[in-house]
Amino acid sequence: MSELSRRSVLRGGRSLTPGAFYWMRYIVPALAVYVVFMAWPLLDSIRLSLYTGNHANRSFVGFSNYSRLFAGGEVATRYWSALSHTFYFFALHMLIQNVLGMLFAVMLTSPTMRGRQVYQAVIFLPTTLAVLVTGYLWKLILNPVWNGEILRAIGLGFLAKGWLGEASSALTTISLVSCWQWMGIPTMMFVAALRNISDELLEAASIEGANAWHQFARVKLPLILPVVGMIAILTFVNNFNAFDVVYAMENANGAPNYATDLIGTLFYRVGVAGQHPVGIPDTGLGAAIAAITFIILVCGVVPTLRLTQTKE
Repeated sequence: MSELSRRSVLRGGRSLTPGAFYWMRYIVPALAVYVVFMAWPLLDSIRLSLYTGNHANRSFVGFSNYSRLFAGGEVATRYWSALSHTFYFFALHMLIQNVLGMLFAVMLTSPTMRGRQVYQAVIFLPTTLAVLVTGYLWKLILNPVWNGEILRAIGLGFLAKGWLGEASSALTTISLVSCWQWMGIPTMMFVAALRNISDELLEAASIEGANAWHQFARVKLPLILPVVGMIAILTFVNNFNAFDVVYAMENANGAPNYATDLIGTLFYRVGVAGQHPVGIPDTGLGAAIAAITFIILVCGVVPTLRLTQTKE
């Protein structure tokens, strides 16, 4: 092998030899932005969780903020309630949003499907709407004062109830609205993954006698498993950061009676706006909530990546 083939000659007589650090000039700017805007705020948030008080009068309390979240008392009650609601919120999205997204994707990639472009547009359209607009519109639609007469006229009077006003149904209702709005994203990702599967593989499976279900379970699903894992991770992270849909359909207090309180709304009340009636933010406690949430996300994301991301 010649010297010219072993190195790339650059303009001005310089050369890029194997093992050189020329690639650092491209990584350092992105790394600097990541450190300044991501890594440092994260580390500083962990440091802040060990203090209490405001910026002018702050004192070191160690892990006291964490013990307040896990021990007894009103703070712990609100935290465990918000955490359980967030997991329930996430579970509904996994079981409804992503499962229906997979079903729609299989239908949209079927060779016999007609008008798929229209259906794709209909499914994806809600994702283009602002969450506050969607939440407000569904709040009007679900209001029994507005829809009661219409539902009774078509024989569905039993649906004319305050779905958002009852603690037993408010969180489920908000979760279903959120699933409806964001279903288009996993659907389109699944569609893209399924379209990348070679037709020869499906034809070979069909020749071997595999029906549609066997082709999906034994050929398609294993091949798109990395995409399934990525969608699960995105759903997990986004649901633990959910705030706007609850704020739009109820309020930041998680009404009624904290039945729709999520980690996002709890963090906002504690660390940003301040709990009622005091109204003074507890930045240390809010930072502790954020730090625990980060640990939960890492514990969920890393195993999912290891299980679903294949080498080939």
